Amino acid sequence: MSFSDIVSDVERALVEKHELIDEWLESVPEAEEELTLGPAGEEGLQAHLHVLDSSLEKAEQGTLGVCVVCHGRVEDELLQMDYTACICLDHYSPEQRRELESELELSQVVQRALLPQTFPSIEGVELAAFSRPAQIIGGDYFDFLRFKDGAHGVVMADISGHGVSAGMLMSSLQTAFHTLVPDAVAPAEVLERINRLYIHNVNFTTFITIFFGRLDPRTRTLTYASAGHNPPLLYRNRDQVVERLRPTGAAIGLMEGFPLRTDQVELATGDRLLLYTDGVTEATNQRNEFFGMDRLAQIVGQNHMLPAEGLVRAVRQALDEFAEGRVLADDTTLVGFALT
Repeated sequence: MSFSDIVSDVERALVEKHELIDEWLESVPEAEEELTLGPAGEEGLQAHLHVLDSSLEKAEQGTLGVCVVCHGRVEDELLQMDYTACICLDHYSPEQRRELESELELSQVVQRALLPQTFPSIEGVELAAFSRPAQIIGGDYFDFLRFKDGAHGVVMADISGHGVSAGMLMSSLQTAFHTLVPDAVAPAEVLERINRLYIHNVNFTTFITIFFGRLDPRTRTLTYASAGHNPPLLYRNRDQVVERLRPTGAAIGLMEGFPLRTDQVELATGDRLLLYTDGVTEATNQRNEFFGMDRLAQIVGQNHMLPAEGLVRAVRQALDEFAEGRVLADDTTLVGFALT
């Protein structure tokens, strides 16, 4: 592929992503926008749109991928991984080159074969899961992993859109998690690395919401970072209330700088935790009413005595009854936890 072909591909991808974000901003309900963008709000998103506009302007001027030091071409592989790249490899320091080589290697690994999921046995925790794609291939992703120190990790992600393209991205996301988590100790560092992999990648023209938690069964703590994902519902057996674990940052692929914090909750016997994608809360019935988060929280509270599998089944049944036979338009995924 010639350099001009690569620049054309980059320009096409930038236009596609800009249009997707613009359309999303025009149609998204205010409450959902607030969840997806996290604490940084629309200001952070506008900063990313500015980067897209600047890169498109460079493409039009013929300066995209041109080294600002020697005015030669930035390496093809580098430009495809990061369309803001403006320095060729000859001008990188040895340390910068090693870091970049690591990123390039990981970028290639992310494109390789999908690794199998595992369903772990965690002392004192029952698990259950359900996932149904809207089409043959879905864009929802959940998984269970192990951190470097042996703690359990749980991830749920929702890729904007569905179908084949979302399914392919889901596969690469799973590979990224399986590559990164065994060398990590904290959810935030993994999500920050994933955002760096995708934010300026020419092949990434959408965004992803991700909840990633670290569960330590010894201390019964859940440490989590949530990148714009729907708030998991935590039923507190002691207080008999349902809490919402709000996002701690913006969705992957929407923010320059990617401010992300970590939160932690303590779990106890009798507690229930439900992770879900927006295909659940945005399901509609014959009257075009949304299933909604309030209804979902009520179902969790009413079925808190059930084991994890029973809780997931109760939500599925309520969702099917609500839909009144209507085909669900989006991927639907649930993961339930019961503390025993």
